[in-house]
Amino acid sequence: MAGGTKEDPWVLRTPPGSSEYTMYRDEAADPPALVCQVGSTRLTYRLRAVEDLHAWLREKGDWVPLGAADENKPAGDGTVEAWGRSPDNPVGGWYGLRKGYRGRFGMYLPPLLEELRLAEVTHEARNNRVRAL
Repeated sequence: MAGGTKEDPWVLRTPPGSSEYTMYRDEAADPPALVCQVGSTRLTYRLRAVEDLHAWLREKGDWVPLGAADENKPAGDGTVEAWGRSPDNPVGGWYGLRKGYRGRFGMYLPPLLEELRLAEVTHEARNNRVRAL
C-alpha cells in the first residue's frame, strides 16, 4: 500500500473503475487536507473526512449510496455526497476546501476508505454504495 504522501500517493480508481486518480495527505495545510488529483483537476478535502466518514458509515450500519455530484448540483438525500456537505456533519458543512471544486466527495472519498480497509465499496457502472468494515 502506498504511503499517502505527495511523493508516494495512493493511486485509486473511481467506483465504476472508469477513472484513475491519486490522493495524498497534506498535514501542513491549514486545515490539514487530502489532495485529490484527477487529471489536471485538483480537489482538496479536510483530512479529518476519513475518520468522520468512517464513523458516520459505522453509525449507519448498512450500505449507503454514494450520490456523487458536482458542487453546483444537489446531492441525493441520505447519500455520502449529501452528508459531505450537510450542516449536520461534524464540520457543519462542506468537507471540500476549494470553492467551485468542493463536490464529488461521494466519488473520491469512499475508494480511499476501501484502500485503507475501513470500508467496502460496490463497483457497478452506476449507483454504487459503501459500507463501513
